[in-house]
Amino acid sequence: MLILYETPVGYCLFKVLDEEKLRSTENLVTSIDSSESLSQLVELHDFSKFQNVNEAVESTQKLIQSELSGKLMNFLQESVVDKKLKDSLAICDLKLGSKIQDKLGINCIYDKQLQQLMKTIRSQITSIVGDVSPNEMRTMSRGLSHSLSRHKLKFSPEKVDTMVVQAISLLSDMEKELNIYSMRVKEWYGWHFPELVDLIDDHILYSRIVNFVGVRNNIPKLDLKEFFQNLDTYEEGNEEDVNDTIEQIRSVAKVSMGTEISEDDIMNIQYLASQVVSMAEGRQQLLDYLKNRMTAIAPNLTSLVGEIVGAKLIAKAGSLISLAKHPASTIQILGAEKALFRALKTDHDTPKYGLIYHASLVGQATPKNRGRISRILAAKCALAIRVDSLGEDPDNSLGIRVREIVERKVRQFEERGDYHTNRKVRNSQGGFRNQNIDEEMRNKFKSAYNEENDFDMRRNNSKRDYQNRNNYNDDENNFKKRRFNNRK
Repeated sequence: MLILYETPVGYCLFKVLDEEKLRSTENLVTSIDSSESLSQLVELHDFSKFQNVNEAVESTQKLIQSELSGKLMNFLQESVVDKKLKDSLAICDLKLGSKIQDKLGINCIYDKQLQQLMKTIRSQITSIVGDVSPNEMRTMSRGLSHSLSRHKLKFSPEKVDTMVVQAISLLSDMEKELNIYSMRVKEWYGWHFPELVDLIDDHILYSRIVNFVGVRNNIPKLDLKEFFQNLDTYEEGNEEDVNDTIEQIRSVAKVSMGTEISEDDIMNIQYLASQVVSMAEGRQQLLDYLKNRMTAIAPNLTSLVGEIVGAKLIAKAGSLISLAKHPASTIQILGAEKALFRALKTDHDTPKYGLIYHASLVGQATPKNRGRISRILAAKCALAIRVDSLGEDPDNSLGIRVREIVERKVRQFEERGDYHTNRKVRNSQGGFRNQNIDEEMRNKFKSAYNEENDFDMRRNNSKRDYQNRNNYNDDENNFKKRRFNNRK
């Protein structure tokens, strides 16, 4: 019997010396614990060394995919077929064994006892293969593992998903830190100029002004109009608003109730404000990067829910292909797992939406119709995700077309109003059919229902009066009988 064993440095072909001992030993891993005992059971029959790392990577990739490489085929041809050996060949992969048997005609076997022998050979491989030193084996193993890892990362179908997941996670962290730093700037600078908070609502603009002005005594000396005109958000039509804001800042700076601060204090405040500004610029750059990535990887999903919500859905599922495997009902509540399990535990209503709630289409609907819109949008998102994940060169045409359908549904729900409902009414054949009932028909049902309730109420009152009257007559007769008996 021959044993085929693959190593990082080449292919090994071992010859089994004692097959009876191999079959009789129950646990080879524990019984054969040294190279001497292993050499009594097997010996090296032939060895084919890889010429370089590229050849090792190519051959190993073929083995991972259960394919027969040219290097292995030539090795078996020269070592077994050309020498006309009739021994069976023990292998570790059944699929690879079937291909070897079909192409070379070598009988391949596979069982648990041979797998234990493979483990034993692996533990003593450096001692049983004399042509390879332990350092060479270790170096080749490290180089082969690095090359295979780079190859998998390069050709991984989820590599773009990984970039999206990391980008949206970083964006969430940056927004949290940006809010914390912005509030710290306002609280810190508010001791010196508290009135500025009421005039400037934007956190980034507030930090820019703090970084530009410094202490409030510098405001009369500075050209604030030029400062506002140099901003990226400045628009020519808002000159009057900008002038009003500048006048208010200058007027309140003269009568400010803030305390005086030192140069060291304002220097640290400006340093923190500059950090806020740079972080805001980095966030905007990351948003642009995420938008481009999402447009390339999931154009239809981006057209439906936007790049932020789409990236959060992909990050929650782990990858785009994992998200494509989810049904629409799971996509609808994705991100609301805590609320779902809490509702199931307490026997309450389950949530209607999760991350999809932040989509613009759901926000356009009234609170009454958001559950319906989220359900419709989740169904369309499931379709768009599968097209993005499994389609060939998808574009955003499906997403645009489906978005128009959802927008039309939103308008229909809004036009119907609160009185428009669907009810089941009996048809002429005695069955049930769905009929849309408008406000007038609803009022008719209400009036008929009220009349029926009034009739039932009057009937119940009549019954109660009749019973009370009978009870009164019975009491009067009993009273007369008792009085008559007393007289006797």
